[in-house]
Amino acid sequence: MKRVAILGGGPAGAFAAEQLASAGLDVLVFDEKLAWEKPCGGGLTYKAYSQYPFLIQNSTPKRFITETILAAPHGGEVSLKLDDPLLIYSRLDLNRMLLERAERAGAQIEKARVLEMSRYGQGWQLRTSSGMAHADFCIVATGARNALPEVGTELTPEDTMPALGYYVPGDQTHIDIQFLPRLEGYIWVFPRCGHLSVGICGKGEPASSLRQRLERYLTERGIAWKGAAFYSHLLPSLSAASWKKNRVAGEGWMAVGDAAGLVDPVTGEGLYYAIRSADLAARALLSEAGEPAGRAGQYRQSLRRDFAADLEFGSRLAKRVFLGRFLFGSVPERMVQFTRRSPRFSAIIQDLFAGKQPYLGLKRRLLQNLNGSLYDVSMSLGFSRLVPRKAG
Repeated sequence: MKRVAILGGGPAGAFAAEQLASAGLDVLVFDEKLAWEKPCGGGLTYKAYSQYPFLIQNSTPKRFITETILAAPHGGEVSLKLDDPLLIYSRLDLNRMLLERAERAGAQIEKARVLEMSRYGQGWQLRTSSGMAHADFCIVATGARNALPEVGTELTPEDTMPALGYYVPGDQTHIDIQFLPRLEGYIWVFPRCGHLSVGICGKGEPASSLRQRLERYLTERGIAWKGAAFYSHLLPSLSAASWKKNRVAGEGWMAVGDAAGLVDPVTGEGLYYAIRSADLAARALLSEAGEPAGRAGQYRQSLRRDFAADLEFGSRLAKRVFLGRFLFGSVPERMVQFTRRSPRFSAIIQDLFAGKQPYLGLKRRLLQNLNGSLYDVSMSLGFSRLVPRKAG
């Protein structure tokens, strides 16, 4: 294999390019924007920087956030202290850092968009906005708005959700997460270097309605948003059925990050899965076992073992998390109240934020801690005489 083309220079494409170029392959990255902003917090969890320490050990501007305030209608709010900080980058800065690492590793970066790809012998012929190119293998990192029908996940409208927001002047030392009535999603306020990223994501609701909800929230909070830079984006949010048939690899190609639909269906987190899938794709491609077709199958299996099965299970939980009912209240309402009153439940939420708690083990842990959490809540409400503590 002589040349690998990376279609897209976001976090997934840039990291795949770095890994492959470091291994001595001829790598060419195509991206029409290169480093650019997105309407998201730009947060990296402990799960990300513990596996990839360079994400925290660098000179790129970033914020270390150790407090999140969760709020829900009728549930009030709670301050959650984070034992493992959340790192918040500007996506512009993060993308630039990853592209520079790829370039230093030897990858060639071309500011151009791949318009069409077709098989040429055992490789690919690529028509780009700047001319023609040839590659032996392609890593597809084009994001959710992939215009190349031959490769990548096949998203339906039911498998996406809008994300939109503003970058506004201001500063704070904590993250805000606001749940809203009848919304499978949430509002966020993330402090970045020099500004706040405020936004909303939600499934099953048009972007225009989400924008109205966000602007109402900002007005009520006294956050000046008029005239601020507005951004919007489409996020993959696969259903359980779509996870089972998700198209992540084929003859001569592998998809990574959003282009493979690899986004957490509950939180909307994509950065970790972008970087992790790029790593797994590079490992599969560099594997000496089998032919390239077998490496595509190896990549599918690696994704499944590593995190895709967990995200598929999470897709079954998402609607219950945002729209479900528990103890005569909404799940977000009870989640905020339990976090405020139960150290055991607060620890579970902490681990979810840090990426330490997989969805596949969440139900068991919740059930194991349910009696204790209910006891904690009852004690905080002064019900010790009415609800005696059970043994064990």
